[in-house]
Amino acid sequence: MDQLKAILQNKGIFYEIIQHEKPIRTAQEGAAYFGIEIGQTAPTLVLKSEKGYCALIISGDRGRVNLDEAADLWGYGQLSMATPKEVRHITGYTVGSVCLVLALPCIVDRRLFRYPFVYGGTGEPGSTLKLAPGDLEKLNRVVAFWDMP
Repeated sequence: MDQLKAILQNKGIFYEIIQHEKPIRTAQEGAAYFGIEIGQTAPTLVLKSEKGYCALIISGDRGRVNLDEAADLWGYGQLSMATPKEVRHITGYTVGSVCLVLALPCIVDRRLFRYPFVYGGTGEPGSTLKLAPGDLEKLNRVVAFWDMP
């Protein structure tokens, strides 16, 4: 958590880390807990391709991701979800608490830009990071945006 705070402060990002007693496991749980729209939740999915791993920071109202369509859209031959073991090995985080700030190439869902703030992982199950969606670009190596409705 100290490393995350240092990165945010060094980049001059306005943020809030919100502590909570229970882990938030789904977008629905996050929206209910924080009293926000489900679209403001920003789960981070780790995907596997022939080019290696990448992260998809998605709007919680997106629903199930069609990985075949996504692969075509972003120029991958094939995409699949990384296994929980792979996620832990690649990011150091467990599924459900993957940090919004990653060393992986990132694809960001443009739906998140509808909101002044989004809420996502800090890397620890008992806390959530709140920040402006535009700051995701300053904090990550964004290689593509998801523009589909």
